[in-house]
Amino acid sequence: HDRTMQDIVYKLVPGLQEAEMKKQREFYHKLGMEVPGDIKGETCSTKQHLDSHRNGETKPDENSNKETSEEKQEEDNDYHRSDEQVSICLECNSSKLRGLKRKWIRCSAQATVLHLKKFIAKKLNLSSFNELDILCNEEILGKDHTLKFVVVTRWRFKKAPLLLHYRPKMDLL
Repeated sequence: HDRTMQDIVYKLVPGLQEAEMKKQREFYHKLGMEVPGDIKGETCSTKQHLDSHRNGETKPDENSNKETSEEKQEEDNDYHRSDEQVSICLECNSSKLRGLKRKWIRCSAQATVLHLKKFIAKKLNLSSFNELDILCNEEILGKDHTLKFVVVTRWRFKKAPLLLHYRPKMDLL
């Protein structure tokens, strides 16, 4: 699943995204199941509106109805659920820190290593997230690396979940 490539294809082929979403909804409706990825029964026009906002388009869609405050709040509360997801296992690599109660997490592929540092620091009640190093394959990860970048460059052909280790920061000098 390559989100960027899919977005490019949707932009190049007019009407493809709408047709695929319609077919998907019909399929799940025939089975009597809820459509995966729907947020409280969102409609196609709302999904298209969200995608156009996400892609930086500000032109109003003539097919969409005026949004109520409830729909606007729903749009604001997406919390990157529609992003590509990454499954992660966070293991402690030091006897100085304790392990997490729940070491398995799933989050957006757009989250950064800095987000993980802040998450771990909060869960372990550390005074600062700067006290942590996060490693993949024994290699310290940069704070601005996205999890997608880590998977593509460091985890490559290994199966999910992405195994990351954390430890107290080590000063080399």
